[in-house]
Amino acid sequence: MFALKSRNSIIAIAILGMSVATSAFSMDITGAGATFPYPIYSKWAEAYKATSNVGMNYQSIGSGGGIKQINAKTVDFGASDMPLKPDELEKDGLVQFPAVMGGEVLVVNLPGIEAGKIKLTGSLIADIFLGKITKWNDPEIAGLNKDVKLPDLKITVVHRSDGSGTTFIFTNYLSKVSPAWETKPGVGTSIDWPAGVGGKGNEGVASYVQRIKGSIGYVEYAYALQNKMVYTMLQSKDGEFINPSIATFQAAAAGADWEHAPGFYEILTNEEGKDSWPITGATFILMHKVQENPANAKEVLKFFSWAYANGGKMAEELVYVPMPEKVVKLIESSWKESIKDSAGNAVWN
Repeated sequence: MFALKSRNSIIAIAILGMSVATSAFSMDITGAGATFPYPIYSKWAEAYKATSNVGMNYQSIGSGGGIKQINAKTVDFGASDMPLKPDELEKDGLVQFPAVMGGEVLVVNLPGIEAGKIKLTGSLIADIFLGKITKWNDPEIAGLNKDVKLPDLKITVVHRSDGSGTTFIFTNYLSKVSPAWETKPGVGTSIDWPAGVGGKGNEGVASYVQRIKGSIGYVEYAYALQNKMVYTMLQSKDGEFINPSIATFQAAAAGADWEHAPGFYEILTNEEGKDSWPITGATFILMHKVQENPANAKEVLKFFSWAYANGGKMAEELVYVPMPEKVVKLIESSWKESIKDSAGNAVWN
């Protein structure tokens, strides 16, 4: 009897030990911010948990929310499509690094019109979002699209209602191609929109465009594909009309000079090259320089290191552009110098 009790006790202690070990090994890292990279972060997180038992809880709340949450230290990392300038990073004790690159597209709801058939220029898009062009059969649009039967429909502009890095990339592009837009309303994650209705997140914009005939909005390309939305062609900086694709995003990304970009501050809109998609951008991760919880910080860095090494194919399947290997080396080298615990020890080594 005593032997049986002892044996049961040993088994119970062993099980408890295994439970504690599993609990110690299994953990979640938390992040919040940009909706632009949400499809790929979700895919990476699922694959990473299967190999590491470490989960990632990511809130797709917009870049503005991500910046607020990392500053409030309520998450392990923030995410923003709008890179912070070096002086802003210094002021808030933050570092940033690019995770992946991708493109935004204009999506429309026009009966009988197929994806990639309508041509738009940057100046036309600016005038539409300024409320100056209000009909789809306007002579300026029709003049570019003589082979397309454009409907006599009112244009309804759909934009983001939340603080958004997607909006920053879009308005940054419009400011480069339209002096009127540059003057007002300008560039930002949240602006005073001259026209239209607002939807929260890429999901909100996509939902409005799908419901409202004659509407036009801007979303990350993966959302357009996943929701089978009609996107337009755009004119590149060199004057060619091109469709969104991994090749045209890569052409724009090739112009990035990450090595000479302080704090990895780099914007990829309206890049040179006839095949460069004009609304291309990187999305960034924000972390504190001094980590109060270095174990969690190390897990965040392990996750993105794994994603750089193993997530390229998954990124391309969703039409994102992975960071080049030489840029990854720059990024991981920067982690050793810039992210430390409260005693000044490097979190990444």
